Amino acid sequence: MHIDPSHGRAPSRAAIAVSIVFLMAIWAVNFLVVKIGVRYLPVFTFASFRIVGAAFFMILLAPLCRRLPIFREPSNSRSSAATPLAVRDYWTFAYLGFFGVSLNQFFFTLGLRYTNVTHSSIIVGLGPINTLILAILFRLEQASLRKALGMAIALTGVVILATSSGVSTHSPTLLGDGVTLLGSLGFAMYVVLGKRVAAKYNPLTMTTWNFIFGGLVLLPVAIHGAIVLGPLASWQAIPWQAWACIAFTGLFSSTLAYLFYFWLLRFLDASQLAAFSYLLPVSASALSILFLGEGGSWSELLGGALALAGVYWIESGRNR
Repeated sequence: MHIDPSHGRAPSRAAIAVSIVFLMAIWAVNFLVVKIGVRYLPVFTFASFRIVGAAFFMILLAPLCRRLPIFREPSNSRSSAATPLAVRDYWTFAYLGFFGVSLNQFFFTLGLRYTNVTHSSIIVGLGPINTLILAILFRLEQASLRKALGMAIALTGVVILATSSGVSTHSPTLLGDGVTLLGSLGFAMYVVLGKRVAAKYNPLTMTTWNFIFGGLVLLPVAIHGAIVLGPLASWQAIPWQAWACIAFTGLFSSTLAYLFYFWLLRFLDASQLAAFSYLLPVSASALSILFLGEGGSWSELLGGALALAGVYWIESGRNR
């Protein structure tokens, strides 16, 4: 593991390793928490509450994070200049927040209502493939034989995974897989569009505004969900587990996870950090088997293995 100290005093390898484990554990547990949360609240209400809550937590934490040395930009950074934001900058944050927060997290939550954790985690693990396809379409990357072969392997795995429960268009699992894929495409669009402006903004500033605008998009849905819940007695009848799930997904899975991710990116290459994301489908599926009683078939395992193998084939070539 190569640690880059150019952004200040680098932490020890042990601190980096613990931080990575903490981040991956949060995101693995997130699959279970969302799956449990939608049992207690309507999925639209839960999804909108978690996103608006994440925006609220980000607003509270951003001023505190700016005082910490680990979130300060180096003096030679182009994004460190204290220049006021223009109207065009807010427009940039608005569409990035829509794709990366509103669309991604809303459809991720909605998809888990209808599919299982194994399917969802593998589809989310295909994020690099979706990003690559969009990057080629936007002419940010060149197509190659290795990339085409990797995409073919991954898509074959997705087809096997999606048809493991049958090919009926009325299958709830197939519906959930499709919705989850839309959320993954939203995040891929966020990555591709954000890549164009990443050097212009401080990561903390951009992430904060992305969450604010992402929360504003879902605020009307959250208000409608609150009205539908009715009087105070109905709110009091909601079990504490539902509020705990909303708090976890808003504070840990979204706000703190993003902040940890950007902090790690100061000292690790993106490819190094992305390599650990391959553990997510394995760990999330194992947790779902242990705590939710979900079981995977051999066809699901084969499809998932092929899908992740395709992603690894592309990324390993890129890293070299």
